[in-house]
Formats: sequence, structure tokens, C-alpha cells
Amino acid sequence: MKKGVAQSSRNTDDDMTRVIHWFPIKALVHSRFVLMLAAFLIVLGVIEIQVHNLQTSIELLDKSLHSINSRKLRDSDTSPFPMVPGKGGDDSQELLVIYNRVPKTGSTSFTGIAYDLCKGNNFNVLHVNTTKSNHTKNDHVNSNYVMSVQDQMRYILNATHWNSRLPAFHHGHFAFIDFAAFGSVRKPMFINIIRRPLDRLISFYFFVRYGDDFRPSLVRHRMDNKETFDECVKRKGYDCHPDRLWIQVPYFCGHAEECWKPGSRWALEQAKYNMIHRYLLVGVTEELEEFIALLEATLPSMFKGALNLYRTGKRSHLRKTSRKDHPSEETLEFFRQNPVWQMEEEFYNFVLENFHAVKQRSLGEDNSGRVAALERQFTYEKVRPR
Repeated sequence: MKKGVAQSSRNTDDDMTRVIHWFPIKALVHSRFVLMLAAFLIVLGVIEIQVHNLQTSIELLDKSLHSINSRKLRDSDTSPFPMVPGKGGDDSQELLVIYNRVPKTGSTSFTGIAYDLCKGNNFNVLHVNTTKSNHTKNDHVNSNYVMSVQDQMRYILNATHWNSRLPAFHHGHFAFIDFAAFGSVRKPMFINIIRRPLDRLISFYFFVRYGDDFRPSLVRHRMDNKETFDECVKRKGYDCHPDRLWIQVPYFCGHAEECWKPGSRWALEQAKYNMIHRYLLVGVTEELEEFIALLEATLPSMFKGALNLYRTGKRSHLRKTSRKDHPSEETLEFFRQNPVWQMEEEFYNFVLENFHAVKQRSLGEDNSGRVAALERQFTYEKVRPR
């Protein structure tokens, strides 16, 4: 009996000993957990305060920027062309204008103005020479105006990454190049000038025989041929073939093979599309002064002073063909019946109508009655928040 009681007493003492040893361990673990939890909550609170402060700073910055931009818009209301490249900002330093010039349209006169302006207006002029190209199949269509696909890519990379030669005005006798089709992010501004199709062909016909007043001593490759244009048409000669009219449509159409097939309706429609969507401005030889006035008003960083230079300098009288005979009515009727002439004439009239619409919206007259660009016709108002 006493032995059982003693055994029970020892068991009780052991249990008590285990409880005594376990309790401080549990208390220690609990206190550490509480400390860790408290530390976590403190850190979380600090982070929340920092996030709140950051959000507040961002909101204040947004309000400040909006206020600054609003003031800039209000302040610019009285200045002409406040957002045009050349009036501040970086756009004017990346400006790339490409003039894929059609032969015998007054292109030499116009390009000469760019060369005269480049130094004073701080831009670069580059001639793109494609005379080594030879890729069209039609005997009557000049093959020098199209590039191989690899040359197109080379040109696009050079034109868009030659930063030391930006801003730039590129000119040359080549067809329209679609920069986007080659994955280029930078897109140039294309401009051009076209001429009455038959007038252009006749001018070229006599130019290769008699030259011009620009370089009168230069020997032309047809100088030994004194045949008139009417005589050439009667014998169905090469230089006066109706297919030789097919130049302005393919220039705007591009490098696709179909573009260079004389009389292609698809090429004509593509040329119209590109003229509207891919060109900044297309003028006509017969109204060159107005074309230059529009360019100066639109891109003053590059063409400031162009109109005055055209009026007062020698460029407006540059490169006139030494001799040019008017065709007979019989010759005119022959071309009028030809589908190639009809399509080229349709394209010319399409461009002319669009150019006249642009002129009407953009040009007026100065006090002396000469053509002049209109002042800005829009303002900013009701800009909110104040």
C-alpha cells in the first residue's frame, strides 16, 4: 500500500517537473512570435505610409505637369504655327523629306532652291543616284527609276539612321518606296511635282536633242537627230511612243512590277492612293510658285526663304529647253486616243484637283497681290482644368 502511494507520488513529481520545464519554453516561443508579429506590423505600416506619400507625390506631379502644359497651350495661342517642326522641340532635328523627282517637271529648279537654303536653314541635301538600276522589262519605260529589294532596304536604313545628316532633304529619280513595308519605324515626308503628261514628254524629246540653257555646251545623246516630234509620231519612233508617257503614274505607284506596265488600271489607282496617303504635298509644274509657298508655310525649318529666293533669284528661270516645237493637232489627237495618255492625264487631273483644294484652304494674297500663306485659322480655348 505504502509502496503504491510512493510510486504515485514520484509520478506526480515527474509530471510537475515536466510542466515546470515546458512552461518557460512555451512562454519564450509565444513572446518571440509576438515580437515578430509586432515588427511585421510596424514594417507594413511604414510601407503603407511610403506608398501613400509616393501616390500623393505622383498626383502633385501630374497636376503640376498638366498646369504647365495648359499654360503652354494658352501662351501659344497667339504665335503662328506653334507645333510645326522648326519652331522648337526635337522634331525639326529628325526631319527627313524625300523628293523622288519626276524628270522634266521643273525638278532641277526646285532642287536648286533647296541647295541654296540648306546652309542657312541648317539641313542637309543629298542626291540619291540610281542610274545603275535596271529592272523593268518594257523597252519604252526607263528602268533606272526602280531599285532592287536589297537596295531599297539599304537606302531605308541609311536614310533613317544617318543621324549626322539629319535633318535632310533627299532627291533623286526613283519610284516611291514604302518605308513601312520594310519595317521602318521612322517615316519620311514625301513631296513631288508633276506636269501635263504630253508637255513633259515633248520637253524631254527636245531636251535630249537640243539641251537647255543650264548646261548649253553639254553634248546630248540625241543631238544628231533633228527629227521633229510630229515626224517621230508619224513613223512611230521610239522617243515619242505613247508608252513613254508612262512615268508619273508608276513613280507614285512604287516598285511593284504591275506599276510599270503601261496602261495598268491597278497602277493608276495605287498611285492615287499613295498620293493621298503617303505624300505631304504634291504640286504641279505650272503652279510652282504656289507649291513653294505651301512648303515654306508648312515646313519653315527647312524652306524658310524659299519663296523669296524663287521670286528674286535665278532658280525660277533655270533649265529651259533650248528648242521646243508645238505638236500638230493630228499628233494631239493621236495621243488623246491612247489609253496610256488617258490614264496619265487622269492622274494629273486628280493631283491638280487636290492641289487646288489645298491652295484654296491654305493660300491667299498679300498687300501687293502676290500669293501668300494664310495665318493660323485655329486657336485653343476652354482648356480644363485651369
